[in-house]
Amino acid sequence: MAWKSYQFDDFTAQALYNILKLRVEVFVVEQNCPYPELDGLDEVSTHMVYEEDGEVLAYARLVPAGKKYDAPSIGRVIVRKEARGRGLAKELLERSIRYIDEQWKEPEIQLQGQVYLKEFYGSFGFEAISEIYNEDGIPHIDMKRYAAETAE
Repeated sequence: MAWKSYQFDDFTAQALYNILKLRVEVFVVEQNCPYPELDGLDEVSTHMVYEEDGEVLAYARLVPAGKKYDAPSIGRVIVRKEARGRGLAKELLERSIRYIDEQWKEPEIQLQGQVYLKEFYGSFGFEAISEIYNEDGIPHIDMKRYAAETAE
């Protein structure tokens, strides 16, 4: 079992296929939500991945500042259905935040979360910065986390 971060060009074709397949399985099929999963941001992002026995169990996409939002963002947060309840989502968020803090040294992190996960993201210091809105048929909310030294 291993956590790794990848740049787009680091992926083998098989590794990229496994991640894209998981994203479609969860966000399009499981959530019954047809939307443009391939949005042009994968190539510029860092990909946080947890694998066991060659199978991706947890994944998040870290998008640099200025590509989606002014601040860097964490998105496409997934834990494979069969691996839920093991604490992987918590570790995934911790590792994603730490990567952005240490590698990019940005004072803020933004995300677009499904409303039912608002408290989960809040436990990492994310605060709502928008009203609830409908995104592809699912209630979402924009949230932002401010680095400790810049928090008000």
